[in-house]
Amino acid sequence: MSAILSADDLNDFISPGVACIKPIETLPAANPEDNSNAYEVTTEDKVAASQPPPPATISLTDCLACSGCVTSAEAMLVSLQSHTEVLTTLDTYRSLRAPWEIQNGLNHGVSNGVNGHHHEAKLFVASVSPQTRASLAAVFGVSEVEVGNMITQLLSGPSGLQSSGHNGSDFTWVIDTNVVREACLVAAADEVAMALSPETSNAPSETGLEGAIKTTPKKPILTSACPGWICYAEKTHPYVLPHLSRMKSPQALTGTLLKSVLSQRYNVPPSQIWHLAIMPCFDKKLEASRSELTSSVWLPNHDSTQEPVRDTDCVITARELLHLAAARNINFANLPRTPLPSSQRTPFPDPKLDAFLFPPSRRKNQNPEAGPSGGYLHHILHTYQAQNPGSEIVVKQGRNTDVIDYSLVRGSETIVKMARYYGFRNIQNLVRRLKPAKISKMPGARVGGSRKPNGAAVETVKDYAYVEVMACPGGCTNGGGQVKVSEVEEVRAYEGVQAVNGDVVSSKPGPKEQKEWQGRVDEAYFSGSEDEVDADGDQEMQDVDVNGAHGIGNRDVVNGISSQYIQGILSHWSAITGVDTQDLVYTSYRKVESDVGKKQNDVERVAGLASSIGGGW
Repeated sequence: MSAILSADDLNDFISPGVACIKPIETLPAANPEDNSNAYEVTTEDKVAASQPPPPATISLTDCLACSGCVTSAEAMLVSLQSHTEVLTTLDTYRSLRAPWEIQNGLNHGVSNGVNGHHHEAKLFVASVSPQTRASLAAVFGVSEVEVGNMITQLLSGPSGLQSSGHNGSDFTWVIDTNVVREACLVAAADEVAMALSPETSNAPSETGLEGAIKTTPKKPILTSACPGWICYAEKTHPYVLPHLSRMKSPQALTGTLLKSVLSQRYNVPPSQIWHLAIMPCFDKKLEASRSELTSSVWLPNHDSTQEPVRDTDCVITARELLHLAAARNINFANLPRTPLPSSQRTPFPDPKLDAFLFPPSRRKNQNPEAGPSGGYLHHILHTYQAQNPGSEIVVKQGRNTDVIDYSLVRGSETIVKMARYYGFRNIQNLVRRLKPAKISKMPGARVGGSRKPNGAAVETVKDYAYVEVMACPGGCTNGGGQVKVSEVEEVRAYEGVQAVNGDVVSSKPGPKEQKEWQGRVDEAYFSGSEDEVDADGDQEMQDVDVNGAHGIGNRDVVNGISSQYIQGILSHWSAITGVDTQDLVYTSYRKVESDVGKKQNDVERVAGLASSIGGGW
């Protein structure tokens, strides 16, 4: 488990289960000693003493399959997803370089990597979220773009991890998830438009497929990019599964894209590609461990007897990134703030995807109106506004700053309504109002929504077309893995950084100081400018107009994102891999059930114990 992860980090904590166990179903057979007597009679206590069961181990997969605990941060049980695992993997495997001669997607060079010893090397790739960069930018008093360059220098530069590692291994590519997020936004807007179309709305729903990848979500559609919220819904409120967006998060979509394309272009198995994601919250470790986000979904002719490969192998946070540098005696604050030279850049093995992943100008972060969590609602709402000329957006503050209502109106007509719900207290109110009404068995009972005492109908969330749901109060910039105000002074002292802009962090900061610090992080996040040099130093692509190169005008551009261009990228990706776009872009959810923590009488408990050790009545 990461040394920096503790219960104090769980700002989205709900309630632990009364019992969290992984029962030992069978006892391993002991090897008989050579001098044992087959007819020797012994007592039961001696047998138990001579055959102690191994200690029970709990993995993240076990947690995801158990509803005994109700907490959005089960990353407390993650032992492999940490900065230590990153260093161990880099020291175990050499970086798989690219000696291939790629032409038309065919491999004409070395067939399996490095001189036929592909098992000795891995292709290391990383993706970095803008919220993580914003957290570190606030700590060190630099721009979010400069932090992006520093992270790239750490992972791929000559003064980074490769300079002190056992094998000199480093990361071939460092992806900005802002790029892939644009594909998520366009696909999410298409999903909402399809779900709300009259043909889809009036179509009969299929039973037994709630949450499946090929089903259309029901109104109101709920964002699925937050893994803490998804885990909470699957375990405690499965009736919301039909409302969840099937869209993968930027982390998940990046992992699928990298592994599916690289394995096909380089003719290497997905297990030989190692994807590290640097994210703002520990719950992203949960997402990376989902069985739905593995090669078994998209790999053609997948062998069911083989272990599926995760799309994202490891997730670390902003604080763990600093521990990663410190473990190699690298002062993160002293890393170069400039991009790597273009001469050190390895082109992605597909020109169209290379231009998409490493654009000539850096992708801009969302503006404050879009919020700090990717801007899903903002993009979908503006897509509807572009399709309805003369309409305007009306914003209404909810019961607190983390609840906001949005209405697209034209005159007296309300075209569509959406909302933002951040933080678990607000989420609980949301799911409570989505719970299906119980039908009374009493004769003559009234069927329908409840009413207020004065007779007015209670406002219902079912009027919303879309709701952006995030577990953390304040959104993703306030994730549990971000640098907290109580840690800023310690981090700066270790890195040898003076106070930024004269600010002095209190020795015992409270909620007020944390809120002020959160404002600093948000300021760094929203100040990201597209005019600055991109973090990957892609100088040779500077004269390329991404939209113009594909003959796309401004007719379909929303918030600077061309849906036609993005759809062309997704179609190209599907053609490369031979996998349907739906299987690449969307995912599924399931109801999680368990008997852990449920009350049992003595007979049931003894019967279960007897069967678990091979006995019975």
